[in-house]
Amino acid sequence: MSKVELKNKTILVTGAAGFIGANLVNKLCEIDSSITVIGIDNMNNYYDVSLKTYRLEKLFKFPQFIFYKENIADKKIVNKIFEKHSPSVVINLAAQAGVRYSIVNPDAYIESNIIGFYNIMEACRTNNKKNHNIEHFIYASSSSVYGTNVKVPYSTEDKVDNPVSLYAATKKSNELIAHAYAKLYDIPTTGLRFFTVYGPAGRPDMAYFSFTEKLKKGKNIQVFNYGNCQRDFTYIDDIIQGIYLVIKKAPDKLKGRDGLPIPPYKLYNIGNNHPEQLISFINILQEELIKARILPRDYDINPHIKLVSMQPGDVPITYADTSALEKDFGFKPNTSLREGLQKFARWYADFYHINHSKQW
Repeated sequence: MSKVELKNKTILVTGAAGFIGANLVNKLCEIDSSITVIGIDNMNNYYDVSLKTYRLEKLFKFPQFIFYKENIADKKIVNKIFEKHSPSVVINLAAQAGVRYSIVNPDAYIESNIIGFYNIMEACRTNNKKNHNIEHFIYASSSSVYGTNVKVPYSTEDKVDNPVSLYAATKKSNELIAHAYAKLYDIPTTGLRFFTVYGPAGRPDMAYFSFTEKLKKGKNIQVFNYGNCQRDFTYIDDIIQGIYLVIKKAPDKLKGRDGLPIPPYKLYNIGNNHPEQLISFINILQEELIKARILPRDYDINPHIKLVSMQPGDVPITYADTSALEKDFGFKPNTSLREGLQKFARWYADFYHINHSKQW
């Protein structure tokens, strides 16, 4: 693999106000003040925009951060940004997320995850053609591409031809498009399949966040597949460290026997390699919410748990084989679920101004 030197480089991050994007921008800016980071985000209202604004405002303290409130589905805008800044590294994290939402609002997924992704890849190709070298293109895929694969843990060597949601299908299409561009235009490209990312200032539509909201209000929570689902919960700091290490090592540009490029293309899982039963996850979450005084000391969660059947688009288990990540980068996510949920609970109490001195 080829080393990518980040010093004095320009890095483009799409989805910069998103959960992963904002944390990545923060890390890049903190690590090296010589790096210029260009952020793009359309700030849509899929979830509370004030949370995106909160993340974004924390980034404006960095003088090397430049932000565009734009939609990557607008090809002219994307091209103008590339032409103006000529990024050396491009990290595409912008996407319409959510499995269930893709069933009721498919247009959003085609616009962002297909058209938007194509626009970014095409801009990388055009930049290369103008000798503004793209040293590394990194993009977010998802554990959802594994669908209902019964073999676990999931390996990037597994076939993933049977998506069970439009969201998963768009992510699989990203992998195929990226591979084609890597082959045709010799763009070093790395795809990252993320597994159930969680942590402070995360997405409110994710279970740990939405369960907290409902339990705090005394509402019931639905636990799908009658509690028999397992998820490979991956703490946000582990995801960001994984991305950062990947950025700095790009796939090698090599020629085949026919003289044509061998696709400089890699694909990795970033997961905790330790799936948790949803019921265990809920019990840990309850304990940490009580410690953070979000829930009262005598809170009984059992009357609020409603076991329901599997929902369309859901999968029973996610479980990452991270051996390739360990081999190539010497890194394996290792934040325990309890530690991660504790940090989330403390952030939640601070963010929503819950009175820590309150006596229950």
